[in-house]
Amino acid sequence: MRLVDHFKHGLDAPICLTWELTYACNLACTHCLSSSGRRDPRELSTDECKAVIDELQRMQVFYVNIGGGEPTVRADFWELLDYAVKHDVGVKFSTNGVRLTPQRARQIAATDYVDVQISLDGATAAVNDAIRGPGSYATAIQAMENLAAAGFTGFKISVVMTRQNVAQLDEFKAIADRYGAQLRITRLRPSGRGADVWDELHPTATQQRDIYDWLVANGDTVLTGDSFFHLNALGSTPIPGLNLCGAGRVVCLIDPIGDVYACPFAIHDEFLAGNVRDEGGFAAVWRTSSLFASLREPQTGGSCASCSAYDTCQGGCMAAKFFTGLPLDGPDPECVKGNGERALALVGADIPKPDKDHSRTVLLGLPGKRVPDRPCDTSPLAGMN
Repeated sequence: MRLVDHFKHGLDAPICLTWELTYACNLACTHCLSSSGRRDPRELSTDECKAVIDELQRMQVFYVNIGGGEPTVRADFWELLDYAVKHDVGVKFSTNGVRLTPQRARQIAATDYVDVQISLDGATAAVNDAIRGPGSYATAIQAMENLAAAGFTGFKISVVMTRQNVAQLDEFKAIADRYGAQLRITRLRPSGRGADVWDELHPTATQQRDIYDWLVANGDTVLTGDSFFHLNALGSTPIPGLNLCGAGRVVCLIDPIGDVYACPFAIHDEFLAGNVRDEGGFAAVWRTSSLFASLREPQTGGSCASCSAYDTCQGGCMAAKFFTGLPLDGPDPECVKGNGERALALVGADIPKPDKDHSRTVLLGLPGKRVPDRPCDTSPLAGMN
């Protein structure tokens, strides 16, 4: 059996998982998949987070993708990062850079098994700040400057592809090269606040082809997080990567209050598998959840099974289909054969809506010397100058 076939049927532990430590954020990005902004007062405590890390160590999870919200606004973020590393759980954390000061950059550079991902959605301030908020481009660039000055090479620059930035792919790559970083591009999903802007922001069919051609030419040095396997139907050259939906099979998400979802892009009760606070903790959810068991069953492919491209595109993204009202065994809404567009024309008004919203508009602030006053403070900027 091929390795990828083992993945389809699920593993005893996820290879990696996404962990949103907090919904608090100093930004209010228009496409935020978790609709972040305010901190949830039910957040896992420091001790509960450490207990989860202990579980991940026992399960031999390779690493966690820590995000949010903005994870660095948690008062215990750096403590939890150190705890994870000391317990053999590698950490990659995503940040808008607001707290990546020169001192923190030096700390990260001196720590093994830690990687950083800076979010940037425009190669220019005009394009980026229209999505992520005024001043966010300058904050991200400053964070990259600090990491480079500290000697930290190979950090990631993460870009969500939109209609406005597809033409900037070469510029994004140039920024990554300038700082000794690696470019990572991901797909816009219609989840969270992204559901409200998907129609106007998701790349056109022509731009999808541009992304495919660019990845074929540059994919060996660019990460995709398997976001674009639906584009494989465009040609005979597959985009590098696993090229399948790993939801509930090799990946999942833990949210700030301990809820476990099958997919980081599908934070909705339909994909809720359990909670780490339940008896048996995270391991029990991963190994006994009926939702995960169903996702690990052989998939029929539905209406896509007869398509000549099915083996390469695998029917596309579960989250993208769900939040556009398409059946999970139907075509991807961005199907390059046009099947998604035809299917969308038949969708009625009863489209599933994201059912979690932590939005709150706040002003962007540069790093202050203080940290939030209380872990459960609903203001993400509490205690900051």
